[in-house]
Amino acid sequence: MKKYLKTDEWNIIEDEFHADDLRMSESIFSLGNGRFGQRGNFEEPYSSDSYQGSFVAGIPFLDKTRVAWWKNGFPHYFTRIPNAANWSSIHLRLIDEELDLAQWDVNSFNRRLDMYNGISYRDVKVTSPRGNCLHLHAEHLVNMAYPDLCLIRYSVTSQNYTGKLSLLPLLEANLNDHSEYTEEKIWNILDSGVIQDCAYLWTQTRREDSQVCYAMTYHFYKNNKETSLNPIRIEKGKQTGFSLGTDVKPGDTVTLLKYVIVASSLYYERQHLVETSTCMARKAKSDGWEALTKAHQQAWHKIWDETDVVIQGDPEAQQGIRYNIFQLYQTYRGDDPRLNIAPKGFTGEKYGGNTYWNTELCCVPFFLLATPRSIVKNLLMYRYNQLPKAIENAHKLGFKDGAALFPQVTNNGEECHSEWEITFEEIHRNNIIVYAILQYAAITGSNEYILKYGLEVMIAICRFWSQRVTFSKPKQQYVILGVTGPDEYQNNVDNNWYTNLSCASSLKMTLYYLDLAAQKYPEDYTRICNLTHLDYETETPLWHNIAEQMYLPEDKDLGIFVQNDGFMDKTLQSTEAIPADERPINQHWSWDRILRSCYIKQSDVLLGLYLYYHKFDIETIRRNFNFYEPMTVHESSLSPHIHAILAARIGETEKAYQLFLHATRLDLDDYNNETAEGLHITSMPGSWLAIAKGFGGMQTQKGKLKFAPTLPNQWKKYIFKTNYQGRKLQIEIDQEIKITLLSGPTIKITVYEEEYELEIGNTLHIPRIQ
Repeated sequence: MKKYLKTDEWNIIEDEFHADDLRMSESIFSLGNGRFGQRGNFEEPYSSDSYQGSFVAGIPFLDKTRVAWWKNGFPHYFTRIPNAANWSSIHLRLIDEELDLAQWDVNSFNRRLDMYNGISYRDVKVTSPRGNCLHLHAEHLVNMAYPDLCLIRYSVTSQNYTGKLSLLPLLEANLNDHSEYTEEKIWNILDSGVIQDCAYLWTQTRREDSQVCYAMTYHFYKNNKETSLNPIRIEKGKQTGFSLGTDVKPGDTVTLLKYVIVASSLYYERQHLVETSTCMARKAKSDGWEALTKAHQQAWHKIWDETDVVIQGDPEAQQGIRYNIFQLYQTYRGDDPRLNIAPKGFTGEKYGGNTYWNTELCCVPFFLLATPRSIVKNLLMYRYNQLPKAIENAHKLGFKDGAALFPQVTNNGEECHSEWEITFEEIHRNNIIVYAILQYAAITGSNEYILKYGLEVMIAICRFWSQRVTFSKPKQQYVILGVTGPDEYQNNVDNNWYTNLSCASSLKMTLYYLDLAAQKYPEDYTRICNLTHLDYETETPLWHNIAEQMYLPEDKDLGIFVQNDGFMDKTLQSTEAIPADERPINQHWSWDRILRSCYIKQSDVLLGLYLYYHKFDIETIRRNFNFYEPMTVHESSLSPHIHAILAARIGETEKAYQLFLHATRLDLDDYNNETAEGLHITSMPGSWLAIAKGFGGMQTQKGKLKFAPTLPNQWKKYIFKTNYQGRKLQIEIDQEIKITLLSGPTIKITVYEEEYELEIGNTLHIPRIQ
């Protein structure tokens, strides 16, 4: 772990310059607004080790797939969201020197990310090689109210320097012309230049023909007075902007306000991108810094009013949960079903900016429970709109008759992954999509989505499983052979317990909703059957048989479910046997050694017990938790919060707290030594779920909302809000439980197995069970 950031409940603070950890800091201080984002790079050039990163949502690049051993079904192209132009660049020049923190002396350094208002601040005092001393102050925000807008305030105060000082606000395509993950040229420049007070850079990705146009204008001040000057125009193709210079003496302050528009062909007509972006830049300049910043802050305040979690007595946990919520909302706006949530968001290129099953596992339940907005419907529609591609993906692998296999990695619905043990075998991903559809129905209390869209997806997935399973004559049960479960440290195994369980559940719930539609919504049922060419009498008996006769491996003597065939043949030992200098094992061990070991990246069995909790009693969960958790290395970002929730449910509150802290501060404290590559955005909602579903004991069963709260010893109190079937509730837990219905009709809830009726504006007061 690395702990060099200060603990503050609303701010992320780095109060010294940590050059050796700059890449980690660049990840931590990333900014975005769902349409575009940047790593926390310095505005000025930095000549030492740094990872420049700027990204625009929904603008893909088709990178050629490169594998040594080609297998049928591999994708020919890997779609990625490429590193884009650097739109925040500001160079600072003196008479014969240019600012570079890698070469100048850094006398003091402080940067702060204000999460409540969504603004990054940086204050630096520097001395140049020639002895010139300056004080820099930068404010940076990616506007949440105006999703095409970025604002930067950059001030320089002379401490002892007399002479010409120039600030160069630029748009630069050359810095990020090549990705860290491909040697191919990604971007073509269609046009660049300066039109009066506005510079623009019009770019296009190769092959995919997606376009982004950046436009920039400015205000320039000296000692708080706007300065009229004739700027030098910079028009070099890959670099466009202005050079703004003025004479300064000690005590003078020069300030640049930079207004940047990032406009893409996803939202604007290509032929008008230059005109559109330059007009928007000038409009932003006319509106002014104060008004634009105020609108941005108000947008953040609304988000915090909806989703903030209060933890009293534990500043590290408080800072961590707010940071995770902050980064998640910076990554995804929820207003466009063409977009999804990439594992790294706008903080790094790893995983290509594509969609994984992480979205359905972590992000869907968070947005369902934490906000009343229709964010989750757009996430579900993303998958629904890609159903034809999922059917095509399955067809490439030999499946037929409308069977669908949703991709492990995708941007447009086509599979992008080219590792056979994951591309072809980690097929459990199909079932989490069904699970997300069912969660949406349960939490909203409506079957509308299932009837209009969901059953089409569920039927196609059931068709996949009906062709993928094998009937074992020796077992007289259905088995699933040659799979990789969520625990990717067990490859190409038979009968992964989680995959088998989730398959059976998907089949059962599809049959349930088909029967419900036939009985209560006959018009919808007829439309669905016609649309999917479903022959109920012919197809569904097999689905029923598979669901009822699915093999689920277990060890009855130990009273546990067995992760997969062969797992119990391994040498079973806890993670304490791993030397500290060999952790994480995925960065120190060979893959062969990992596969032969008992060590678990994330526990498949415990994931199944978490998702399908209504099927299992507490003692079953406890036995399996006590068996599998000691062998789990938690080297998946999806792992700690699942284990924290289960630990809380079985009364292991201290263990739950430690796992919660791991989940919550995974990136801030760099638990897995990989924050430098970017943040773990899609697992960040897990920390909220660990509070609500773990410590809060929140569950939904048979249409009712249940709570069984516990309080970690480190906390005095915690407060969170949740949404359920058109109601908004606030849950406050200290020595007693206080639950308030903030909006919506009267609701019956269960606390510690006792039922209560709650009316709007009223608060229940219930003693907390110690």
